[in-house]
Amino acid sequence: MKLFEETYDHRKNLLPHDGTVNYYGKVFTPEEANFYFDHLLKNIEWQNDQALIFGKLLTTKRKVAWYGEQAFEYTYSNVTKKALAFTPELKKLKKIIELQTGETYNSCLLNLYHNGNEGMAWHSDEEIDLKKHGAIASVSFGAERKFAFKHKGSKETIALNLAHGSILVMKGLTQDHWQHRLPLTTKVSTPRVNLTFRTIVR
Repeated sequence: MKLFEETYDHRKNLLPHDGTVNYYGKVFTPEEANFYFDHLLKNIEWQNDQALIFGKLLTTKRKVAWYGEQAFEYTYSNVTKKALAFTPELKKLKKIIELQTGETYNSCLLNLYHNGNEGMAWHSDEEIDLKKHGAIASVSFGAERKFAFKHKGSKETIALNLAHGSILVMKGLTQDHWQHRLPLTTKVSTPRVNLTFRTIVR
């Protein structure tokens, strides 16, 4: 597994083929990142995530929240969520991310990982509700965590650390050919808030 260096050129594609991933590094000042981290922890309507697997409804320790410009419905893991209205702070973050990335988004799935015992297994964001080959911007606040990619065919893996106040964008063919995950770790004991801005299509 290759672990990328700590300085990044956001124009560089971190994937060797079959997709595009750009890492912008820290785009918020420490003060801004701390503000959003504290605000989101306290004011987002967090709920434990659920997944319907083989007819059994499972509840995770990880918490999530689904917000949008409209009451968009989004189905993943066989469970459908209805978007809450964007808060003023989420609207401001969306505008910042759009200016940074040159993309537009109409919704945001937020994840709260309380510590390194919570993560995400290998998966792709290829639900039919999402814009095909559209950009997904992942914004990180709080604990720095490793984020990994695995090619569906060659099984090649690539990883990088997502810093407090950073942005990573996945777009193009990435979801078709690559999976990604947030691996568990015993080295992290503090929370991470992750916002994934995306585009829902009717």
